[in-house]
Amino acid sequence: MEPVPEIVQEAELAGFGWGEPTDVSGGGGDTRTQTSPPEPVPSLLVDADPAETQEWAESLHSVIEVRGPARARFLLAAQLEVARQRGVGFPDPVSTPYVNTIPAHLEPVYPGDEAIERRIRAYLRWNAAAMVLRSNHAAEGLGGHLASYASSAALYETGFNHFFRGKDGHGTDGEPWGDQVFFQGHASPGIYARAYLEGRIGEDRLDNFRRETGGAGLSSYPHPRLMPEFWEFPTVSMGLGPINAVYQARFNRYLMHRGIRDTSGSHVWCFVGDGECDEPESLSALPLAARERLDNLTFVVNCNLQRLDGPVRGNSKVIQELEGLFRGAGWNVIKVIWGSEWDPLLAADTDGALAERLGTIVDGEFQKCTVEGGAYVRERLFGTDERLTRLVHSLTDEQLAAMRRGGHDSAKLYAAYKAAVEHAGAPTAILVKTVKGWGLGPEIEGRNAAHQIKKMGPAQLAQLRDRLGLHDEIPDQALTGGTPPYCRPQPGSAEDEYLLGRRRALGGPLPHRVVRPAPIGQPGESSFASFLAGSGERAVSTTMAFAVLLRSLLRDPAVGDRVVPIIPDEGRTFGMDALFTEAGIYAPEGQLYEPVDAGMQLCYKESPDGQILQEGITEAGALASLSAAGTAYATWAEPMIPFYIFYSMFGFQRTGDAIWAFGDMRGRGFLCGATAGRTTLNGEGLQHGDGHSLLLASAVPNLAAYDPAFAYELAVIISDGIARMYGDKPEDVFYYLTLYNENYPMPAMPSGPAPGAVEEGIVRGLYRFAAASPPASSARTASQPRPATILFSGTAYLAAKEAQDLLAANHGVAAELWSATSYKALREEALSAERWTRLHPGENPRVPWVTGQLRAASGPIVAVTDYMQAVPDQIARWVPGSYTVLGTDGYGRSDTRAALRRHFGTDAAHLVVSVLKALADERQGSPGEVAAAIDTYGIDPDAVESRLA
Repeated sequence: MEPVPEIVQEAELAGFGWGEPTDVSGGGGDTRTQTSPPEPVPSLLVDADPAETQEWAESLHSVIEVRGPARARFLLAAQLEVARQRGVGFPDPVSTPYVNTIPAHLEPVYPGDEAIERRIRAYLRWNAAAMVLRSNHAAEGLGGHLASYASSAALYETGFNHFFRGKDGHGTDGEPWGDQVFFQGHASPGIYARAYLEGRIGEDRLDNFRRETGGAGLSSYPHPRLMPEFWEFPTVSMGLGPINAVYQARFNRYLMHRGIRDTSGSHVWCFVGDGECDEPESLSALPLAARERLDNLTFVVNCNLQRLDGPVRGNSKVIQELEGLFRGAGWNVIKVIWGSEWDPLLAADTDGALAERLGTIVDGEFQKCTVEGGAYVRERLFGTDERLTRLVHSLTDEQLAAMRRGGHDSAKLYAAYKAAVEHAGAPTAILVKTVKGWGLGPEIEGRNAAHQIKKMGPAQLAQLRDRLGLHDEIPDQALTGGTPPYCRPQPGSAEDEYLLGRRRALGGPLPHRVVRPAPIGQPGESSFASFLAGSGERAVSTTMAFAVLLRSLLRDPAVGDRVVPIIPDEGRTFGMDALFTEAGIYAPEGQLYEPVDAGMQLCYKESPDGQILQEGITEAGALASLSAAGTAYATWAEPMIPFYIFYSMFGFQRTGDAIWAFGDMRGRGFLCGATAGRTTLNGEGLQHGDGHSLLLASAVPNLAAYDPAFAYELAVIISDGIARMYGDKPEDVFYYLTLYNENYPMPAMPSGPAPGAVEEGIVRGLYRFAAASPPASSARTASQPRPATILFSGTAYLAAKEAQDLLAANHGVAAELWSATSYKALREEALSAERWTRLHPGENPRVPWVTGQLRAASGPIVAVTDYMQAVPDQIARWVPGSYTVLGTDGYGRSDTRAALRRHFGTDAAHLVVSVLKALADERQGSPGEVAAAIDTYGIDPDAVESRLA
């Protein structure tokens, strides 16, 4: 018989229980009970030897009676460990004892100088606090957080000194490499404090923490948009850091499997709070990471047991809960709960009383122990059982109060980090127990209000200074006045040399965002040529046109391998299933089955070098993939061109926060909102009808949002986008394109007044699509046609074209048609021109593009859209003359497209009436003519108002 594994022997020595006892009331003592002999063991499977099974049951029953439940749990744990080592394949339990996963005797020798590192942490803790305090003193209410970094300083410093690899080193291919670290947003003061010690940031910038408008400040949290050479990933919008980290690790493997870049030497670290794990995005991608065996990913969960207002799980144990979630999802889990001071107690706990007691105390009680001191700990934690009282009889109250949690012990953290990076086959979650505000003094640490405390008085500062051992550096007189001084090691000192030497050895400073020139060329004209010619008599949708265009780009020799199609399980809806076979769906293990459509021309094909990221039903996950792909130009110096195709209603509405973060991290790529519009996806109804994604897009500053009506517009916009984002002078912008599923013949691109004029108009947001149709000879006032102008976008073109014909045939109105491809672009350019004119009073005023274009238009202007009226309203104040807007305000419905457009008042009849009313207002018509048209076209004057009900 093989000996019991060493880790299990250590478990018995430490008195491990297994799982979490059901009693969490705080009661102590021996929980063993007298029980009746066991009943026959039930089983859903056929028992080949019932007698043997009953013998095992009786043995366990005997152990429970004689030695108690703790011993029984240990024996079961030991047998499961033996089974695991022998490859029996029994599922691991989702919860383990409330002690450190790595026993003390299995910890590796700590490779660093703990005394020097402790000294460096003292400087960091002080400067992080001083920066926040000085900022708040300079301007009341600027804010800044003290407690989060105080709880996690050792977590970060263990990484900085021994694990986080910078971008100045080199990988196996000779190219720069480095880890990706997702820092917890509220810990940013500590990260700035380290950059200050490294000489990357001066005191002037520390004093401008959260004061950025002058150009020399520090952003409140990680914001690459504001500090493009420092931060890589925006993480303070809670939940986005964890999900983006998962998909970053997966995208690293994608690049490697596709042969674009060897990323095997890079590791992704994500620091997240236990309270942050309440956000659904924080944990939603855990199964993906386990399923794809992302052992290049480590989560470090700072379990300080507090969120913003109070305990995370006051009535239970958040570490045990998270362990179950991570282990259940297939992750390797390492718990770092107790510091080294606890090791002798656990080693002496031969009957498991201490492990049992630690497993029953709820988090709220642990927090109470933090703030009440050693006497309280002795009474409430150890005073409930004579065996526990004996364990600590030789310790003073001061010693009990000083027993650290594991997250403040570098040796424990190093052991966990080392085990994580060496673990193969699964991602790792390190659950670390800390105290929020640790080291900041009894009035802050562990208090419910710790997150909101942003000020410290002279006495509190003196106490912090003395606890950090910085009395020689910071005299008493420097602590008054609200501006505590910064301090740092002397150049050339042991601390200075150690700090800089460790980062040199690990490849340079972090965080550090580096953008290296990496030109990829531009797609050839042939990739777009056929779309400029139109579809002839064939009716197609812009979604279909886009699918063909994407296929053309995938085949382009210059950029084909850079294109990353991202689809959240809607490829067939969007007509993209042909790409499954041609480009393949990325699957790191390949296709382990024969698909049901294997004999068909268009079959479902998964492959390790597949190009499509088919994400399943998760817009959040797909957006995280877009984030990883759209920032690869900086992360890996490998520009990739992602196209994320999604239901337009759900893409923005569900993941608007992540889209905003994508803009923050200077992402590049295309968001493509398919099945766009409120009336186009006519059968799906209220929750699918998108009439506002363009309005949501208008709020993102560096997003170019377009609503193309035709295939040639789509081609021009995508060509321009690739040139802007990936050309000789790449811009940190990204694009949103609406794609409709309504079929109609696609016209050829019209010729403009000058070469390139139409292309310029498409890109800038507005151009004349078609001249006015001459009125029929039988129409009233045909001899003197009245001019008008109709603006359209997207599928509203159909109503505009029909209205143009009706106005000419029946009303003697010659209406021009203008295509408004981007109201957002028009508004932003107009605002810029207006601002310039206002601030340069002695110069000739700049005329906005929309104003200059529409000055050439004739008559009143009416705009029609399949989106809310607020979308065309964006340009209202720059439109010369009268301006009327028709749109789809209100919830969507299920019906025919014609019925829906009549319901919202955006069909050709309403457009005709709107033009006639505008003409009447200009005294080129009469109210009677308008009323007659309302009657002729069967419009119910009161029906449109009901759409808002």
